[in-house]
Amino acid sequence: GSRGGGGPNEQSFTPLGGEPAREDLFDGVDTTWARYGAPGAEIARLTEAALAAFDGRNLAANVEALLAIRARLAALPADALVEDRRAQLDRIVLACLGLTVETVAPQAEVVPDETLALRSTLNVASAVPVRWVETRLRQPSRTIAVGRALGAGRRETLEWSCPVPGDAAVSQPYWLRDEGASGLFRVDDPALIGTPENVPAFALEHVVTVGGQTIVVPDEPVCPTPGPKGERRRRVEVIAPVALRFAAEVSLFAPGAERTVTVEATAQRAGLSGRLALEVPAAWRVTPAAAEFRLQRAGEQARIAFQVRAPDRAEVARVTARVESGGHRYSNQRQEINYPHLPFLLLQPAARARLVSLEVATRGRAVGYLPGAGDDTAAALAQLGYAVKVLRGTDLSVEGLRGLDAVVIGVRAFNERADLAANLPGLFAYVAAGGTVIAQYNRPNGLKAPQLGPYPLSIQGSAPDLRVTDERAPVTLLVPGHAALTTPNRIGPEDFAGWVQERGAYFPSSWAEDRYEAVLGMADPGEKPLRSSLLIARHGQGHFVYTGLAFFRQLPSGVPGAYRLFANLVSLGR
Repeated sequence: GSRGGGGPNEQSFTPLGGEPAREDLFDGVDTTWARYGAPGAEIARLTEAALAAFDGRNLAANVEALLAIRARLAALPADALVEDRRAQLDRIVLACLGLTVETVAPQAEVVPDETLALRSTLNVASAVPVRWVETRLRQPSRTIAVGRALGAGRRETLEWSCPVPGDAAVSQPYWLRDEGASGLFRVDDPALIGTPENVPAFALEHVVTVGGQTIVVPDEPVCPTPGPKGERRRRVEVIAPVALRFAAEVSLFAPGAERTVTVEATAQRAGLSGRLALEVPAAWRVTPAAAEFRLQRAGEQARIAFQVRAPDRAEVARVTARVESGGHRYSNQRQEINYPHLPFLLLQPAARARLVSLEVATRGRAVGYLPGAGDDTAAALAQLGYAVKVLRGTDLSVEGLRGLDAVVIGVRAFNERADLAANLPGLFAYVAAGGTVIAQYNRPNGLKAPQLGPYPLSIQGSAPDLRVTDERAPVTLLVPGHAALTTPNRIGPEDFAGWVQERGAYFPSSWAEDRYEAVLGMADPGEKPLRSSLLIARHGQGHFVYTGLAFFRQLPSGVPGAYRLFANLVSLGR
């Protein structure tokens, strides 16, 4: 198919059952009730009759006919379609009964080995007699016999509790539990693929009988929490008793060098003690092997430092922080996604960071950073050994930038900052006096500062035509002798290996070619070469760099060549 004027957009399907389709997804599939023979034909007849006689004003009057269909449906052999139709019919029956269920917990988060207090409430708005037989917890398995009559607007409440198993899995979206490949999630259970949320951490079932039939009503505990737009219901989730986080997502090492790697451990329960260790590949060395810690209060934090020694060769590695506490092992960060228009989302990914052993040289000592829409460039500069000063628009002058060897502008700063346009003359004066400025990518629409450099430079044009999305696209050194490619690090093809997601985007569509040097050439397969991913102009005594290269993706991912090239840009003129 096609979408919005774009090119082909192929979708793939994985057969989960039945014969593979050849021409159409419904090849050989009878989509009517006739697929089930005479019993199916009877269900079709009863369904048509129930629809014709459906009473929208007195919903309870429809229950008898719906239960008759349900009895016939129960006699069919189970398959995916029958199970789906049974679930749909049950929802219709419950709606006609006016039966509602809710299980409330006093807290939205529990840790293994705790006990979860619950209050389940069932209510039937209609006068149809309903009996609440029992409530079941699937995992850990537990059944509570209830035996109470409902109907005619009666509400019944059950107070109960369930232990949280010591081996309960920490809640995490199923598509994020395992590390995926480039551009793909890894999901080991195909049956989960396509479900919008995780199955409940505590899946409940309320068993009721009506008209001689048994209906199982699914439920899960929720915790009412105040929000900016009123009360919200949060799912009850299992959390680790301690949240771990590396102080730096990337740590740079010279080959064979040693440096400190710090982990922040935050207690999510009071009276927490444990042993923290780092797991690294065999070529790396960590001291101490493990560190003991104790935190008295929930929310209290410990910063635990380890000395890590890199191997004598260039290498990119992953380090994982792991805690042993209360007889269990945990390795989880805590990330909250909390917006008024979304359900509260809690992520608990593995606590990992990147260790990068590489030869990288720098020149200069102090760099200014003017934030844009947000990136990790300042942290990357600190890893390179620079002292970083965060700037405001009013700092952009020869005097305000005195002592800085370079200024880096964050991604989309020309789109986001209202204090940039008026202060550009001061920034360009700093360049003319010998400074270096590196401006990262911006979007062409919504520019609050439309002048992008000291000389004409435009990013207007078709965005798909001005980007390189293949992160493995070959890169040509158009000016091999340029300082950006030689000083203090000599850049070669190997420096463009291992890039992630893309080479870059929103490359300039036109520029003053007598002023800017186009340093790199690249293109997506089958597309025309682009020369504007890295433009460098001499302005007075200094250098102005404009780049659409996706440094904001490469630097947090620990891509060695991106660090080496970025160090060269910051070192221009030094």
